[in-house]
Amino acid sequence: MLPLLIVIDSIVAGGFVMRGIRRLAQRLIMPGRAFIAALQFLTRLPIPVQVADDPGVFRRSTVFYPAAGLVIGGMVAGIGYGASFVFPAPVNAALLLCIWVLLTGGLHLDGLMDTADGLLSHRSRERMLEIMKDSRVGAMGVIACVLYLLLKWSLLISLLTPVEAHADSIALWLLALLPVWSRTFLPAAIVWWPYARQGGGLGQWFRSVRKRHALGAIVLAFAITMVGLHGSGLFAPRATMLWSFSMAAAVFMVGGICSLLVSRKLGGLTGDVYGALNELLELVLLLVVAGFLAS
Repeated sequence: MLPLLIVIDSIVAGGFVMRGIRRLAQRLIMPGRAFIAALQFLTRLPIPVQVADDPGVFRRSTVFYPAAGLVIGGMVAGIGYGASFVFPAPVNAALLLCIWVLLTGGLHLDGLMDTADGLLSHRSRERMLEIMKDSRVGAMGVIACVLYLLLKWSLLISLLTPVEAHADSIALWLLALLPVWSRTFLPAAIVWWPYARQGGGLGQWFRSVRKRHALGAIVLAFAITMVGLHGSGLFAPRATMLWSFSMAAAVFMVGGICSLLVSRKLGGLTGDVYGALNELLELVLLLVVAGFLAS
C-alpha cells in the first residue's frame, strides 16, 4: 500500500494530473470555440466572445458551418412564422429576404456580385481575378444581384403562402434547413478544388482545411436534418431520409459542377466564389422545396 501511495503522490507532485485536466478541458472547449468562430465568420450576430485568431480554430470551424447555417435558417423560419400572423406572403417574403441578408452582413451576396463581375467579363484569368478583387461593383454584378434577389423573393412567397393560411408548416421546417446544406458544401469546395490566389490572407487558412473537416460537416448536416425533420413530427422516417439525401444530392451535384467550371476558368476557387456558391445553392434548394410543395 505504501509504495502505491508514493507513486500517486509523485504523479500529483509532477503535475501529470493537472496537465491531464488541462488537456481534457481544452478538448471540451475546442468544439465550442470552433462553433463560435463559424458563427462569427458566417454571420453578423453580436457574439460577445473573443475567439483567438488561430488557424487551428478556423480550420476546425468549417466542421460547424452547417450548425451556423441552422442558426440562420432557424431565425429566418421563426420570424417567418411569426410574421405570417401579421403580413401577407409577399410582404413577409420581402421582410425575410432583408433579414436573411442582414444576418450574414451581405458577405455571400458580395461574393456573388464580385464573381459575376469577374466571370462575365470574359477576360483573361489574371484580369478576372483582379476584377473580383476590386471593391467596386460593376454592371454584371448588379444585374446578377437584382435577378437573384427577385427570384429568391418569388420563391419565398411560394413557400410562405401555405404558412399564411396556417395550413402547413412543413415549408418552414424545410426553409430552416436550406442554409444548413448550402454551407455544408463550402468545406468540400475548399478541400476538393485549389485556391486560385497566391499569398497569405484567408486563402492560406483555407488551404489548411482537410478532408476530415469536410466529412465532419457532411455528417453534422445529416444529423441536423434527420433530427430536425423527424423531431418535428411532420415527417415520417422515410420522408426524413428522402429529404436528407435529396438536399445532399442537389447541393453536391450543382455545387460540384459549378465549382468545376469556375475552377477551369480561374485555376481554382476564391473566397468570392465560395460566397457565390452559397447563394446559388440556397437558390437551388429553394427551387427544389418550392417545386415539391407546388406538386
